[in-house]
Parts: sequence; C-alpha cells; structure tokens
Amino acid sequence: VIVLCRPLPLRERARFFRDGVRLMTSSIRRTPPWALSPQAKTHNYLNVGMADLEVKDRDPDAWVMLLDERGNLSEGSSNNLFLVKDGVLYTPRRQMVLAGVTRQTVLDLAATLNIPAQEKDMDLYEAYCADEMFITSSSLCICPVTSINSIDVGSGKIPGPVTGGLMAAFSEMVGMDYVSQYTAHL
Repeated sequence: VIVLCRPLPLRERARFFRDGVRLMTSSIRRTPPWALSPQAKTHNYLNVGMADLEVKDRDPDAWVMLLDERGNLSEGSSNNLFLVKDGVLYTPRRQMVLAGVTRQTVLDLAATLNIPAQEKDMDLYEAYCADEMFITSSSLCICPVTSINSIDVGSGKIPGPVTGGLMAAFSEMVGMDYVSQYTAHL
C-alpha cells in the first residue's frame, strides 16, 4: 500500500470551476483490459504521460481524455468521465476504466436524486452531442467540462443542471462546499 499526501492544488485548479476543463483526445490509447486490467491501480501511466504530452503540445491548458482500442471514450489522467444527454447520465463501462471512488459516489448520488445512469461504450460523436459533461477524481470531486477536442459541450454554460445538482449533492454529502474552497483562490 502506498499513501500519498500533499496539499490540493486549489489555486492552480480554481479556474476549472469557473471556466470548465477543456478535454482533448490523443492518438495514444488506453491500455486494453486484455493486456492490463484497469481495475488494478498500478500507476503504470506511461501511455497516459505520452498522451498528455501530445495533448499539451496542441493546447497547454487542455486535459487528456484517452480512448480505448475501439475508439470509445475511456478515462483521463486520474479522472473518470461522465456525459449527460436528455437528462440521462452516462459513463464508460467499469470493465474499461479504473472505477474510481468518486465515480461510484456520483453513480450512488444519481440514484438518490432519481437521475437515470448507465454504464456503456460511448464514442466521440456522443461526446460532441452531449448536453453536459464532467470529470470526477478524488481531488476535483465533480468538475464541469466545457469542451472536447475544441468542440463546446452543450450550451457552453457550466455547470449544467444535472452536473450542478450532483455537485451540490456531493458538497452536502461531504459537509463542505468544495467548489467555494476552490473558487476562493480565484
């Protein structure tokens, strides 16, 4: 067991809660589950590091979103992806990603809030047509996405109603307004 403790990068990430995260895909794919199970958190992030370098070369402020070997959305560098379309929450199948704790928390909150949720394979077209998009991680909790591959998500207004509702429910569950904790550093 490895435990890593360090302060959250609140100042560096505060703008994401105001402006959203810009995602970009890379030509480098997520290691397929037949080669290495994504359920094993091994910190073998060589492909993620290479993909991040490729994305940062195109847009230094963008975050990488990996595709799987079939071109479906997978996961980012230490984050999971969610799309919202017509009020339904979608996320890649757990067999294809490291099913993070915050990802599962969001699925549990969605059930509590009667937001239909589904794990499924999703291609880039579905991302381009999404009404809302967000990423989850232990440090970001739930963070809105404003674009993917320079294509605006939905109306461009963040957070969208489903994302905003989940963010509020997450803050209530943990007993603190994590968004204010970040945005206080703007």
